[in-house]
Amino acid sequence: MDPSAQDPLSPTTPQDPGQKTFSQLQSANMRDQTVSSDQLRKLAEKIEKAVIPQQLRDNLIERISRLALIRSSSGFMSATYILEYEATASYVTWVVGLPWDTMSQDLLDLVKAKEILDKNHYGLDPIKDRIVEYLATIMLNTKIQNRQNIAHAPILCLVGLAGTGKTTLAASIAQALGKKFERIPFGGMGDARALRGQSRAFPDAEPGLIVKKLFHCKTKNPVVLLDELDRVTDTARADIMGVLVELLDPEQNQNFTDHYIDYPFDLSNILFIATANNTNNISTAVLDRLEIIQMPSYSDQEKIIIAKQYLFKRIRDQAGLAEGQLTMDESVWPGLIRPLGFDSGIRSLERTIEGICRKAARQIVEGKVQTVRVDATNIKDYLPHW
Repeated sequence: MDPSAQDPLSPTTPQDPGQKTFSQLQSANMRDQTVSSDQLRKLAEKIEKAVIPQQLRDNLIERISRLALIRSSSGFMSATYILEYEATASYVTWVVGLPWDTMSQDLLDLVKAKEILDKNHYGLDPIKDRIVEYLATIMLNTKIQNRQNIAHAPILCLVGLAGTGKTTLAASIAQALGKKFERIPFGGMGDARALRGQSRAFPDAEPGLIVKKLFHCKTKNPVVLLDELDRVTDTARADIMGVLVELLDPEQNQNFTDHYIDYPFDLSNILFIATANNTNNISTAVLDRLEIIQMPSYSDQEKIIIAKQYLFKRIRDQAGLAEGQLTMDESVWPGLIRPLGFDSGIRSLERTIEGICRKAARQIVEGKVQTVRVDATNIKDYLPHW
């Protein structure tokens, strides 16, 4: 027998590079256990540092303790532990991320608020006057710290055709008050759980849009726009309107309970604003809590001023064009107002100006011209073709 040959069972036998030894497997197992322990410790630290109600904190700590027991009994690699850990970690993230006691500083300057409304919106003087009066009452009650009166303030509902400025007006109100702005679209909403959330008993559970918007803005006193209340689906209208009644009623929204969070949250500091194309599909109970403000259609003369003073510069900048690279002759504006007939808002006008800017940008990038001037002789070359 060759003395140089070694017993294949000898510990000195070379190992397959891809095969792990028992000690290596044991070391990897210990590292995984350490990682698992670190994950639980980080969850516990996150709970301890968070500003949340004490009862909710106790519930979360109890969940972490139960998770540690599952890890001890089933093992940190078991499907039971992994699923429970993922569900608990997600729940903790949502709970600690909510602004339970965080509020932004309100801007209590009515003159500045009026300037912001005038800067962002042309005309609409009766509506802006009504909004300024509304803001004045909120500012007075904020100064004397009378939250009760603020909570019982009427909910403004801007009603008008598409493109009349309902959404942008709501955003301007938030800007005038120095508040965060969040929008909840109701168009096509087909389930009340989209607002109220889904119970954690379901594997794909998640919070509702109210909680999601609060989680995003990190303050409990934002302006929340309930956009297009009349556009919910017929099958879910009754359920959604029932949730809306709870949201808008100051006697009920102080203890709003999302099914996922499963703990009352005070929504009374939120300034709700609603919009709709019409009120036919909004329930009477919800209408009873709204103050309807009709948004008028724009006249042709108003659209020309809006296009020249508001839209053109913004759209030109978005297209990457410098101030002198594209100019519009005064004679072309009346022809841009109704390219496809009457439009109550300014959506068609915006699309027309966007098409002109795109064509001008293409010519400049291709090196055909350095600057573009649109006038009555060449306007047809720049109008978009539908």
